Amino acid sequence: MITRQLSITIPIFIMIFVVQEAAVDQFRLAGGGFSLLLIFTLIWAVLSSQEIAAIGGFTAGLLMDLSPSSSGPIGQWTLLMIAACYAVSYLGSGNESLSGNPLGLTFFATSAVFFTEIAYVVTGALLGVQTGSFGQILITLFGISIWSLVVTPILLPLFSRLHAFVFNTRSAI
Repeated sequence: MITRQLSITIPIFIMIFVVQEAAVDQFRLAGGGFSLLLIFTLIWAVLSSQEIAAIGGFTAGLLMDLSPSSSGPIGQWTLLMIAACYAVSYLGSGNESLSGNPLGLTFFATSAVFFTEIAYVVTGALLGVQTGSFGQILITLFGISIWSLVVTPILLPLFSRLHAFVFNTRSAI
């Protein structure tokens, strides 16, 4: 069963990554834009068990590390995404009001994007990555959060249906 789910899930993650790199990164949005792969992975993690979320975090983190626009060292996104997806899945598990509520899921995923980006900046500073001024970091964090809050409710039904298709669940938002 897990082999079937992984054989369907990995191409979905790769497809989202290609859309991110080919289309979304080409938009010049104020405040830094948004990461479609990050939003997708965190929503996927909320809807999944902790083990599946960690595997999804590893896959997304590996793809984010391979991205040409990634400025951090190889493995930084992978580590952060495994931890973030596991934490998001753990906090969202057993909370039926969260997984069945589009508004709650939107705010939960947006706050998870915000904290994941903060963790990326902090670990990048610990690893010696040049980040820019404090004001620029705040503007980028604010912009990414706002754009994630705008994009998440638009794509949430699609991501939820993909998750329901892969895991044969009947509940879709």
